[in-house]
Amino acid sequence: MSVDREQSTMSVDREQSAMSGQNDKTVRVVTLGCRLNTLESEMIRQAAGDAGVTDAIVVNTCAVTAEAERQARQTIRKLKRENPDTPIVVTGCAAQLHSQAFADMDEVARVAGNAEKLNAATLFGNAPLDNEFGGVAVSDIMAATETAPHLVSGLDGRTRAFVQVQQGCDHRCTFCIIPFARGPNLSVSADAIVQQVRHLVDGGHAEVVLTGVDIMSYGRATDGEGKLGPLAARILKDVPDLKRLRFSSLDPAVMDETLFALLADDARVMPHLHLSIQAADDMVLKRMKRRHLAADAARFIDRARAARPDVVFGADLIAGFPTETAAMHRTTLETIEAWGLSYLHVFPFSARAGTPAAKMPKHSGDVVRARAEDLRGLGDRLKRQTFARLAGCESDVLVEHGRFGHSAHFAPVRLAFDAPAGKIVRVRLAHDGDHLSGETIGTQAA
Repeated sequence: MSVDREQSTMSVDREQSAMSGQNDKTVRVVTLGCRLNTLESEMIRQAAGDAGVTDAIVVNTCAVTAEAERQARQTIRKLKRENPDTPIVVTGCAAQLHSQAFADMDEVARVAGNAEKLNAATLFGNAPLDNEFGGVAVSDIMAATETAPHLVSGLDGRTRAFVQVQQGCDHRCTFCIIPFARGPNLSVSADAIVQQVRHLVDGGHAEVVLTGVDIMSYGRATDGEGKLGPLAARILKDVPDLKRLRFSSLDPAVMDETLFALLADDARVMPHLHLSIQAADDMVLKRMKRRHLAADAARFIDRARAARPDVVFGADLIAGFPTETAAMHRTTLETIEAWGLSYLHVFPFSARAGTPAAKMPKHSGDVVRARAEDLRGLGDRLKRQTFARLAGCESDVLVEHGRFGHSAHFAPVRLAFDAPAGKIVRVRLAHDGDHLSGETIGTQAA
């Protein structure tokens, strides 16, 4: 399972408002978790606005770790203290898995599952929504048979747009509860995806990220050849005005030759790939029940570099997995450094009830924290090395807010000049601590 988990163990408390058009009250959507949740929060916001729903708070929860669920409960209590007269609806992965626990919270007016949250009628219910309304609408997510496309006009406050290409996961990594919160692997039709990308580009978005729970399983590939690449090829062909295309988390178990060819031949495919690696010791990977070994990840990295020598890589890594020895931990550190990755997203192991890993012999919290710090320290060093290599180069930067944006290599860049959000500007990079800085040398219309 390779769910895109950027910031997924931390609260991304980004509030979005949906105006009814007849009322100055709003529906606020508070997003906790991954990029897919961010996109779905925009769908919730839009559905609420279209249905005329007002004066409610929706908390879109994450369940990837026990800490994520703790933060969800903490966020709900804080929101209620600050908004005592506003009903709170809880949805998302934690709500799907533990609906009754959230329904039992005094602060919660309604609980809706992942299959229910994108429809205003099922999310908010047909009864008047108030602080006493205690409805629960959570169906069996494993019975889901389709993923309906949802056309969104954009993402409030974001210049980078996310497009869902699939939902769910058919794999069973021993540490992961997400398949039971998201259901089986289901793909959105290519026609609907192209329509969504075209709609976003027409609305002014210069960059699109293809996202989902396990996007390398797009199209139910059974012949060993990925189908995400052919989808991307069609997007690039049918939406020629799209300036930048990225992918969310990729599973290195799938070698997608079309994707590698696009990386080599189309400059609109950004030279930054984020991999769901989790560990680089084969015994740990086997106990995680991952579909790849270290050699498979190395082969993926080498193949991508052969296609695009300047490509950089991010990676998800779990620190302190049960039964991991000190030698296995060192193997992961040494291997990740040898691969020369650039951005490490480190997650201390968190046991999830109902997963096989929760029954394995666990390390103490001190060991897990120490190993996480080792990995984060390595990540900081690798990131600085990447920035040092990029210094002095010319790069296109997508301006996101103020004088800040990201380069094609997904490096954060502080700009030395003003530019409107959504604009792609050509800069010369200089290394500036944890960021790169950029002096203008031109502008590309976005």
